[in-house]
Amino acid sequence: MSDSDVAGMSGADRALETDEQLLERFVETRDQTIREEIARRFLPLAAGLAARYRDRGERLEDLEQVARLGLLKAIDGFDVSRGNRFAAYATPTILGELRRHFRDRSWAMRVPRDMKEALPRIRAAIADLATEKGRMPDVEELAEATNLDLEAVEEALEASTAARPASLDAPGTRVAEEGAVPLIEQVGGRDEHLDQVEYNVMLEQRLAHLSERDREVLHLSFVEDLTQSEIGKRVGVSQMQVSRIIRAAPDRLRDPDA
Repeated sequence: MSDSDVAGMSGADRALETDEQLLERFVETRDQTIREEIARRFLPLAAGLAARYRDRGERLEDLEQVARLGLLKAIDGFDVSRGNRFAAYATPTILGELRRHFRDRSWAMRVPRDMKEALPRIRAAIADLATEKGRMPDVEELAEATNLDLEAVEEALEASTAARPASLDAPGTRVAEEGAVPLIEQVGGRDEHLDQVEYNVMLEQRLAHLSERDREVLHLSFVEDLTQSEIGKRVGVSQMQVSRIIRAAPDRLRDPDA
């Protein structure tokens, strides 16, 4: 689809598209109108995650702002080529933003009161400006939005990270480079899924003997948990055919030549 086609689409047209279709088009075009539509659809997810922290002394409205910022980060960072569902990707991203918010509010060292009071205003401005501009705002924009001095904004942001001990969630490098691995993830541990590696390899080999249609039916049934009727509409076959494929699957996976 060309850029002119995207521009010509009405809001009603976009409303008819699935979440996956919108996400694919956003990755291709980075169109901010599409981004806003995706964010609108997943606002209930962000609100629900924010509500988990409502009894920790923070206003729910502030938590929802933080969750929306996490939602925007998830939209911008989502990789459709990996085949993951967006909600599964967005949830830990939003929760991470909420936890970071509480870490910023928990001061392990003495910090001037005016800095503590400025940080919630700055974070709210970050969420609002990120939604409006489609990118993270710079310090000058934050200063203008909060009516604070440029120096006060910089000091508050620096204090929010310097006034607490380093966390195991922090990157294992002095500079938080993109893709840096947190310290906690560098600690060795038992892989609970190691015993399944051989089974997964064998299953993948057996699945390769099935037709593309049959693999899709099994995926929709056992991974996406759709009903047989929903699968039939998605694949273009009758519900009875879907039932036959699912019933025959165990025997065919045990014996690909059957």
